[in-house]
This record gives sequence, C-alpha cells and structure tokens, in this order.
Amino acid sequence: MKYAVAQMGARRHYAVPRILHHAGVLERCYTDICAVRGWPRLLRIVPPPLRSAKLKRLLGRVPHDVPPDRITTFSRFGHQYSRRLRAARNPTEATAVHLWAGDRFDELVVQRGLDGAGAVYGFNSASRRLLETAKERGLAAVVEQTSAPRLVMDRILEAEFAEAPDWGRREPDENASEFARREKEEWKLADLIVCGSQFVADGIAAEDGPADKCVVVPYGIDLSAFPPGGRGRSQTDGPLRILFVGRVSLGKGIRHLFEAMRRLEPESARCRVVGGWRTDPDLLRTSAPANVTLVGPVPRSEVAGEYANADVFCLPTLSEGSAAVIYEALAAGLPVITTPNAGSIVRDGVEGFIVPVRDSDALADRIGRLAADRSLLADIARAARDRSSYGSVEAYGERLVQALARLGVKEENLG
Repeated sequence: MKYAVAQMGARRHYAVPRILHHAGVLERCYTDICAVRGWPRLLRIVPPPLRSAKLKRLLGRVPHDVPPDRITTFSRFGHQYSRRLRAARNPTEATAVHLWAGDRFDELVVQRGLDGAGAVYGFNSASRRLLETAKERGLAAVVEQTSAPRLVMDRILEAEFAEAPDWGRREPDENASEFARREKEEWKLADLIVCGSQFVADGIAAEDGPADKCVVVPYGIDLSAFPPGGRGRSQTDGPLRILFVGRVSLGKGIRHLFEAMRRLEPESARCRVVGGWRTDPDLLRTSAPANVTLVGPVPRSEVAGEYANADVFCLPTLSEGSAAVIYEALAAGLPVITTPNAGSIVRDGVEGFIVPVRDSDALADRIGRLAADRSLLADIARAARDRSSYGSVEAYGERLVQALARLGVKEENLG
C-alpha cells in the first residue's frame, strides 16, 4: 500500500515522506514550497553571500533522499499563504489564514489527484478534505496530530495568563472554536491518528476524541547535527550552565524558569535563554534575575554551539507535541529538566528530571541538585547521550512504519 503525504512546510525536514520513501511505500509527497521543484529551485543561482535569511530558509526546504519526481509543489499557493500570514494583525486573523490554507491546500492536492496511492497521510488542521476524499475512494486515512488539541492548549494558556496579569493579556481568537472543530472532524475521518507523545494522545482523549485510533510515535532527529560538547561534560567547578532554547513566552514556562533561577545563587547556576521574544522585551528584562542572560534569536547554524557550551537543558514548557529541542539536547549529551507536557522521551531520574508544570520550586530543586553533585551530572549526561539513539531519525522511521503496519504496511518494508 503506497502513501500520498500532504504537508505544508518542511515539518521536521520532511521526515515522514523521507521515511516512507525509504520503506518503499511513498507514492507522492505534496507540499507548498520546496527548493527542488518549481521556481524556488532557480533561486540557487543567488550567490551565498547575497542570500537573505528568508532566502536561506527557503533554500533549506529540501526533502533529502526523496526523488524530485515524487514531489508535487504548489509554490504559488505557498507564496499566497506566507503573504496572508504576514498581513494578519491578530490571532483571530492568523487562525483564519491557517484555516483557509488548510482547505485550499487540500483542494489543490485532490485536484492534482492521488495517483496510485492506497492511503493518505495528512496533518492536523490541514487534512479535512483530503481525508474525506480518502474515505470516498476507499483509501486508508492517517492524520498526524502534531500538538496537543487546540482547546487543551487554550485552557492551559488561559490559566497561565490568569495567574500572571503583569505579563500582559492574551489576545482573543474568535476562530479558535472553528480550529478545534476542524481537528475533531479530522479525528473522526481518520483510520489512524499518529501522536508524537502520550501528552498529545491524552489531550485527544480529554476532548472526547477517538483514543482507540491513537498511536504514540515519538519523533527523531539527525544526531550528527548536534555532537556532544567537550567542555560541558568535564566541568567540575564554577556555576552550572543552564540552557533554554525556544520561543520566549509564557507558554514555554519562561516565568517559572525565571522564578527558579531567582532562587539560586549566581555562583551556583547561570542560564542562557536563546530564542525570539513573544513577550514585551522591557518586561522580560525587568523580570529576568541577574543570573539569566537573554540572548535573543541566534542563527540555526549556531544553535549546536549553544548546546555544546551548556551543562543542562531546561524547558519548563506548558504544552508541546514533542519538543524537538529536547531531542537536540539529548543528542548533545545534555541532561534535561522538563515537564510531562513537553512530550519528551526523557525518563525521570535517568536522562534528567520531569517536574510538574508551573512548579518553580521543583525546577529550582532539580537544578540545585545537579549544581551540587557534578558526579550525578556526569552520570545523567552519559545516560542522555545513550538515550539520544532512541530519538534518532532512523529509530523514528522504524516506529512510524511499524505503527502504519496497522493499516497494511508490512514489516519487511522497514528497509
């Protein structure tokens, strides 16, 4: 049974179509814009020194190992989507654009035809029409829920903003209920719902979704892009170097990280916060304690260096699908302190610590424990690196193909 994969954006460097092609079950990959099809491929004539950050991101959209003749792009649509999203002035308008894009993308895929596919693979909020078509034609239908359901995330964020009025007011999104309704329609149409973590699967169940259709498939990354650091693992004195990488916002638990760091002496631990700011910069600067450095966004090419110069990775997030930065941190040999809502492959007390969401006390305690016991730090760092093999793209591929075996992909196709 061959699969037609429909995905907007690169989504983990086109991992799903790459995995299915390697397994010999990819019929076609449909996407909006990539650098190997249509007019974007011509942009490579621009000399590297003259390429803008936006152009570099576009040229990085390469489905490695997937033959170009297996890829269909809708570049004009992709440009329209990007333009409309940039013009959105608030969350209501942004969600309206996402909903329009999901419908339009599905329409283009169905119009193009699904060739000889016996199954379709889509992604949440952008698969309704595709899944409907699959059911009409008797094809197997898979949807990947890439994050916790919309209403679950909204409830979590509403509680956080209610506790932190000084951090601003959450803008209303009048299209949130429609987005949630779209997700539920897709769950109903799908034969299988792929979830990156148990947290996502539990969220579907909490919304009275079809839990029996859910299968948890943790993701994976290219481990070679994040080699273990040399200096961090051998450090026996000086402040413990904490690293946060991600969008700096209430949703990522930044308020609780600040509070935890405030309870630790600068001589004991220091933290670098790397990522773009979604909160008022002045508020962040005044809220951050003295032992926290707000770095801001860094080029993707420099992120590996941040991991290499850290001792511990900390992501006290409130809601994720399965945070890619944690896979990266493990590959770099970093012990991880995070929450159950990160959807990670970290085991509490083995590769790091899992603390309750919005619990600054627990966060400070685990950081302090590693700062005080460098032998424990070294042991957990070794375990983190060992665990990273479970989070490799190869291991992810095996898990995904085995999960799809429920719909007819055979074990011998593992490749």
